[in-house]
Amino acid sequence: MTESTRPVTEAPSPATKTVLDIHDILKILPHRYPLLLIDRVLELERKKRIVAIKNVTINEPLFVGHFPGLPIMPGVLIIEAIAQAGGALLLTEVEDRTDKVILFTGIERAKFRRPVSPGDELRLEVEGTGWRPLPRMIAAKMRGIAYVAGKKVAEATVSCQLIDSSRGRASADDGEDNGAPE
Repeated sequence: MTESTRPVTEAPSPATKTVLDIHDILKILPHRYPLLLIDRVLELERKKRIVAIKNVTINEPLFVGHFPGLPIMPGVLIIEAIAQAGGALLLTEVEDRTDKVILFTGIERAKFRRPVSPGDELRLEVEGTGWRPLPRMIAAKMRGIAYVAGKKVAEATVSCQLIDSSRGRASADDGEDNGAPE
């Protein structure tokens, strides 16, 4: 009788997976509730494209005030969700991502077409249109479209920079003026 064993393989890293659940997303993005705005990644094509889902629920704190009796997701948060999906696309390419932060550097051509309400599933399709490694950072530009039930609700082109999280921070004992009052 012959025994056959399968080789032991590690679970795929977020950089090699094409579908990501919330646990994978939490390993990639630094955002946390209430500002983590993607729940699942359905498709991921490295450095090119990502499709993510945001489930919009009534228990999110923003709906208490936007607007009482007519809850609508603010457009700026839809753009933020597009940017977070793009950030997940960018950060899957970076090994030392825990030491990095992504900062918005621009929002262009933002358009809002339909309201997004609790109960909606926001589908975020983001395509990388530019990717440039520079000294001490990576600059990227992405075009995103948000859909609900197959209908376009918003779109924008966002640009960002991935920088070291310590960049620009001065400690109290390094002799630099940190801008704090004395």
